[in-house]
Amino acid sequence: MSDGGQSTSEEPWPVRVVSQKIGAWIARLGWVWVDGQVAQISRRPGATTVFLTLRDPSADLSLTVTTNRDVLDAGAPELREGARVVLHAKPEFYAARGTLSLRADEIRQVGLGELLARLEKLKKLLAAEGLFDRARKRRLPFLPGRIGLITGRASAAERDVLTNARRRWPAVEFRTVNVAVQGPGAVPQIVDALKVLDADPTVDVIVIARGGGSIEDLLPFSDEALCRAVFACRTPVVSAIGHETDAPLLDYVADLRASTPTDAAKRIVPDLAEEVRLIGQARSRLERAVRNLVDREQHRLDLLRSRPVLARPQVMVDQRAADVAALRDRAGRCLDHRLDAAADDLRHTLARLRALSPAATLDRGYAIVQRADGQVVRAAGEVTKGDPLRVRLAEGELTATVDG
Repeated sequence: MSDGGQSTSEEPWPVRVVSQKIGAWIARLGWVWVDGQVAQISRRPGATTVFLTLRDPSADLSLTVTTNRDVLDAGAPELREGARVVLHAKPEFYAARGTLSLRADEIRQVGLGELLARLEKLKKLLAAEGLFDRARKRRLPFLPGRIGLITGRASAAERDVLTNARRRWPAVEFRTVNVAVQGPGAVPQIVDALKVLDADPTVDVIVIARGGGSIEDLLPFSDEALCRAVFACRTPVVSAIGHETDAPLLDYVADLRASTPTDAAKRIVPDLAEEVRLIGQARSRLERAVRNLVDREQHRLDLLRSRPVLARPQVMVDQRAADVAALRDRAGRCLDHRLDAAADDLRHTLARLRALSPAATLDRGYAIVQRADGQVVRAAGEVTKGDPLRVRLAEGELTATVDG
């Protein structure tokens, strides 16, 4: 027998041997307690054996269960499809068909109180892991380009979301995925639809919508697998399940909780009429602000233009010209006065110089006597007999010799 192109020295096992070994291994499991949701009940008239199809609410997986009618009537006489049950069963492997089933000797239908207790326990677990943390919740886009809608086919929830959203914003686009919203197949279908819409880059927000119902009907929206799938989404998710009083765990995980599908339509798109009204108000405020600004600036310009410097600019020039002329006249007068004073001082100085000048002294009849070396003779003792002398007069000069 070959495996992946490689040969082995071991002898291959016949199919019956493999089946027998699988059956023997499963038989060693013994009796176990199993929790699940009833997907189908088959009661044949006159037969003592009842066949159930038990489904895992969080996975696309089911097993066939066989039990005695008396066991079913004793533990769950009003059992219906979609109900949650806990049964005591032994796994059995049928080698002839290669199938696995359960043989139950006790069946208990899970009551409402027990369901609520389980939900509360799951709620605390998810909250402790941070799935309900407000800090991680994302804001919805103001105007999404396309909205992903997960809901039942032709349901009132689908109609409410589409009708109200298009009434508020006629151009809104939807990508709708219809799924089962209750029963054993609801959770896998919703999770698959969620993955498809989250992978679509054109979808900006995802709405999961369903109408009202009993707690049992809304159980799929408190499923742990669905809560974790919503938490893992990159796209914002809106929960619109049931009525205001309904609060499945999906409401706590979703980025936004809408009380009803109609409320979801109001929250995911703006109201066109309201936005047009707000834009009109904003434009009016803007026009008033601009008009007031222009009026203020016009008033400032009018005040500036009314000032003499702008109303009659030549007045300032004339005033400055008059000031310049007055300064020039004053400067001229000051300069003339100083020149006259300087001329008088010069004349007085000249007169004093002339009065003290040697030439003036000579004009009065005095003479200057100098020796031959040019020294002025001031006393008779400064010369001796026979010394030549030079006598300067007012006009000309004489030479003389000292006789005694």
